[in-house]
Amino acid sequence: MCGICGFTGELEQRQDTIRKMTEVITHRGPDADGYFMDEYIAMGFRRLSIIDLETGDQPITNEDGNLVLTYNGEIYNYKELKQELEGLGHRFSTTSDSEVLVHAFEQWGEDMFEKLRGMFAFAIYNKENRSVFMARDFFGIKPLHYTLIGNDLCYASEIKSILEHPDFTKRFNDKALDAYLSFQYVPQPMTFFKDIFCLLPGHYMWFRDGVVETQRYFEPKFKPDPEMTEEEAISKIEKVFENSVEAHKIADVEVGCFLSSGVDSSYVASYFEGQKTFTVGFDFGEKYNEIDWAKALSDKINVEHHTKLISSEEFWAAVPKVQYHMDQPLADPSCIALYFVTKLAAEHVKVVLSGEGADELFGGYTCYNDPRVFKAYQKVVPYFMRRAIGWICKKLPDIKGRDYLIRAIHPLEKRYIGNAYMYDEKQKKAILKNPEIATDPARMCRRMYTRARRYDDETKMQYLDINMWMVGDILLKADRMSMANSLELRVPFLDKEVFKVAASLPTPLRVNRFNTKYAMRKAAARHLPEEVAEKPKLGFPVPTRVWLRDEHYYHVVKDMFTSPTAEKFFNTDLLLDYLDDHFDEKEDNSRKIWTIYVFLVWYQIYFGAVSPEDLKPAEKPAPAPVEEMTADEADETEPDESDDAAEGGTKIFTPVKESDAPAEEPQEDIKPEEASEAESEAQAAPETAPEYEDIFSSSGTTARRVKVEEEAPPISFTDDIDPEDFFASLKDKLRENFDSEE
Repeated sequence: MCGICGFTGELEQRQDTIRKMTEVITHRGPDADGYFMDEYIAMGFRRLSIIDLETGDQPITNEDGNLVLTYNGEIYNYKELKQELEGLGHRFSTTSDSEVLVHAFEQWGEDMFEKLRGMFAFAIYNKENRSVFMARDFFGIKPLHYTLIGNDLCYASEIKSILEHPDFTKRFNDKALDAYLSFQYVPQPMTFFKDIFCLLPGHYMWFRDGVVETQRYFEPKFKPDPEMTEEEAISKIEKVFENSVEAHKIADVEVGCFLSSGVDSSYVASYFEGQKTFTVGFDFGEKYNEIDWAKALSDKINVEHHTKLISSEEFWAAVPKVQYHMDQPLADPSCIALYFVTKLAAEHVKVVLSGEGADELFGGYTCYNDPRVFKAYQKVVPYFMRRAIGWICKKLPDIKGRDYLIRAIHPLEKRYIGNAYMYDEKQKKAILKNPEIATDPARMCRRMYTRARRYDDETKMQYLDINMWMVGDILLKADRMSMANSLELRVPFLDKEVFKVAASLPTPLRVNRFNTKYAMRKAAARHLPEEVAEKPKLGFPVPTRVWLRDEHYYHVVKDMFTSPTAEKFFNTDLLLDYLDDHFDEKEDNSRKIWTIYVFLVWYQIYFGAVSPEDLKPAEKPAPAPVEEMTADEADETEPDESDDAAEGGTKIFTPVKESDAPAEEPQEDIKPEEASEAESEAQAAPETAPEYEDIFSSSGTTARRVKVEEEAPPISFTDDIDPEDFFASLKDKLRENFDSEE
């Protein structure tokens, strides 16, 4: 695993520039650096030594030195390819996979990708014709960014490297902000920096004579085999996954594995007997802490398990540093947890395997059940009536069944943009200082839905997530957080041979009424306890909603929401409404709040020239010592502020008797003129307060309150009908109807 960068063209102090571009990504490869320069191009490289520790340095060339390669990644079948290339007459001077890559290009050119199995992002310079060939792996595991500066190319593994080029002008991309507010990440190839792009997964790129040309060489297409049986599917998954894990273990250094309570990482870890696994959690109970689950499994599968409990202070202090390493804001709070687990692993190993990609390939997200569950409701209830019911639901409190009926209003293409949906177009127009940039996020998904138009709805969702969510969120944070700690992270589920099997599964063997990732779980159950293999999808739980109802962190975010940066982009009064409603437990706005907070932190680092260290929030004050008194002592002691001050803490009197409680709070004195004004206002006020409605996001959380039009019909239920029971009953009836049809 490494970092690469480079640029073409004339430039004063070219050597200093390429060194700065390379040094800023030292974390990607602290073991060594390397450079190539001629009169046309400068290429830089940082190495994290994994394979061929002695002779695997880069840049590396072919036999005659005409082709020069810098490369980030691993080719897992490089030994087989080397044998094939030697048989074709190629001569090798190292045992590295990077030399195999440059010879593969020399032999097969653009057709080389049919031969490769691995993760990669590379650049190959041809001295003879002064062309640059760049490519990114099949699923986008490794990143590659580029820009044109005049008629010259500048590229790098991370955007921060490109920013070191003296002729590049850094400009903020407001279109990226619009997309980010909906998706919680920036859909590629766009970035937050105007004119910097991300090469898409499964694409290669030529730079010749000042012109960039890109071409797709791989597309993850699903081809379900309707004749495949459950047993056949399970056996195929088990066989190909075992082969992938063994291939991903290839290294000349120790390899470890992440381990959570979920089936994905647990399935990977089941092949790591006697080796090291790593888990982190939060001190907020079982919901936010998978350490005990992981520890129990580690005992059963016989691995050496390492854990870390992340404190609230550590988490919040890491936010600025994490956003610096991300290059662009990512509002997925699990990326900070991932930072800590990669940091833990890096203390013991240089390579880890992880479970990313299993949900997208095998149908693991619970939302993939929506098409099946919504089918009966959408069949029975016409669209206009679903809209009316949804309108009513939006005015109800957050009760069981409400979100179901809101989400079931629209067809898939209008409602599903991926696993995260933060702000819709209307909400963005409300909070943005410049509402003109706000667009419907569904528009950015149309091209994906068009390409997936022949799939069923469940498969459409998987296709969308593989091409957008997985690339823009899951793999982005996996690369940046592991590289921030100089750790190579490998993902055996995202192997093209594994995908061939996943793509052949009929939909019911991916998602059905019994579970998600149905066949994959059955394969995992051959290696894991059943309670682990069948454990419901949990994700990487982070207690942001709890923290944002803590007064200390409420003020941390409030300070950011009232900063000059916030004033520049947002209507801060609405941001504070979100924050206050969440703090007062009126709504769960935690994800919306976090999305804005992360953006503001990131912006101050990259456009405000504020160091991540200076953006760390103040530590939460330690609670005052508490002295608990018995009931007898409380009866004998009168509360006195001077006593508390003398003891240096707060005394709690337990139990508090009902008769001891004050009858009512003392009222402030009101001046006569204030009383007169209040009386006048009361007389002028209408007899009934105006009705308000909540504008909801797709997930049901309140965005803001607006006045209801007078003709809006009132919503009421009789004393005999409880709204929660009513909608729960409706939902159950629809499910019964659909299940009977099945």
